[in-house]
This record gives sequence, structure tokens and C-alpha cells, in this order.
Amino acid sequence: MLLNESDSWVVLLVMLHSHSPLPAVTTQTLATQVMNYVRDRVQNGEMDTESWYSVYQLSEELGISRSPVRDGLLRLEEAGVIEFVRNRGFRIIEPEASDVADIFSLRMAIEPAAAGRAARDITEHELKQLRSIVANMSSAMNANDEPGFFTWDQELHDAILAAGHARRGRDVVNKLRTHTRLLSDSTVRTYRSLEQVHSEHLPIIEALENHDPKQARAAMRAHLEATGLLLLRQALSRRTPELTPTELAEKVTSTWVKHVD
Repeated sequence: MLLNESDSWVVLLVMLHSHSPLPAVTTQTLATQVMNYVRDRVQNGEMDTESWYSVYQLSEELGISRSPVRDGLLRLEEAGVIEFVRNRGFRIIEPEASDVADIFSLRMAIEPAAAGRAARDITEHELKQLRSIVANMSSAMNANDEPGFFTWDQELHDAILAAGHARRGRDVVNKLRTHTRLLSDSTVRTYRSLEQVHSEHLPIIEALENHDPKQARAAMRAHLEATGLLLLRQALSRRTPELTPTELAEKVTSTWVKHVD
């Protein structure tokens, strides 16, 4: 069975030009499905760091050809998730929960500043693109289409980075988002709803429409911090289930402060 949707696993590097509503893009590539399949099997204990696995094995399990399996595994290797050894196959490399905080420290160094520049320089054409993306996010939210919603979420962040002249930043952030999906599951259902995630983006869009760089930076930072803290809590909870709620909260705070300014 192919699993969809989204969090080592630190660093895999669309521009939007149409005036009309963008088409839905909920279908994952086979390589992405392979990556998510490995992630889910690691998280549920079906794949571990002590065993060896092969491309042929995954190809048979997924019922797809070896080429996309290799593609997905090469991305995982680049991300530091797996290690290939000649004549043995590949094995899983144990990640650290603190990688989530590390990832968000990098995103927060890029995205708030880009949002501020976007608020200063954004054109009406770019604002129309953002409104179209937000409308598609709303449609996915109302349909309870979580994979589709987060596809549009990524499109929105990408478009803001583009409007903020962060060409290389877009590449870095797209890679970091890939690593986040490998490190943990979505926070939706466990900690918050699609409606709550959607609402976090609205102050960002409002600041862009008002051409308010200070508010755009603050709104983007608030959104990233809220998401990062929830993902970190989820990762720490999974890896240290023995912690009490108070101990977990303290661990989340200390890990976040250590990695994020």
C-alpha cells in the first residue's frame, strides 16, 4: 500500500505564473511515496537501524519499478536518513528529535525576512496568485483533503519567498520541508485542525496586502514557531515516551531555545 502525506534528517533542496486558479496537485510522485513509505515504516517500528534492506525488496512491497524506488532512496541518502553500503543494501540512520528545531532555525532565518521584503515589493499580480493559492487551501480544508491542503501550503510559502526575492532561499526551504516530512507526521488531528493551520496564514496575507514589512515578518515568524514547536513536541514525545507532560514541556522548551534564536 502506498502511503501519502507528511517530519538527521537535515538538508533536500514552483513558480506560479497563471492568472487563473491553479490546478489541484494532490498526487504525489512515486519517489515521494517511497520516501513516505520508508518514513512510516521507521516510525511504526517495521524498519530499524539494525537491519539491512534492498531496492528490490521495496520494489516488490510497493508494487512499482526499481527506478522510482532508487530515486526516493537516493533522496533519503542525501538527507542523511539512510546509508547505502555496497553489496549489502541500505540501512536506516537514527535521527535526532532536535533536528526539527535545527530545521526551523534555518527556516526562521530565511522566511520572515523574505516575507518582509515581499510586503515591501509585492505586485498586484503576485497578490492575485497568493489569493488563488489561499482559495485552494480553503477548498482543500473544507473537503478535509489534508494532502492537498499541505501541497497548497507549500505553494503559498514558495510564492511568498519568490515575491521576497529569495531564489536560493526557496530551494533551501523546499529541501527543509522535505526533511520535516521525514522526521515527523503532520500535527493535524493530534495537535490542531486544518482550520487552525489555515488561520495562521491569514495574518501573513493581510500584512502582504497592506504592504507592512514589520507585520509580515512577525506573522511569518509566529506561524513558523507555532508549527516548529508542535513538531518538536511530537518528535520528542515519540522518542522519549517515558517523559511526563511537565518533563516533555521542559524538554521542548530547552531544545527549542538551544537551536532557535
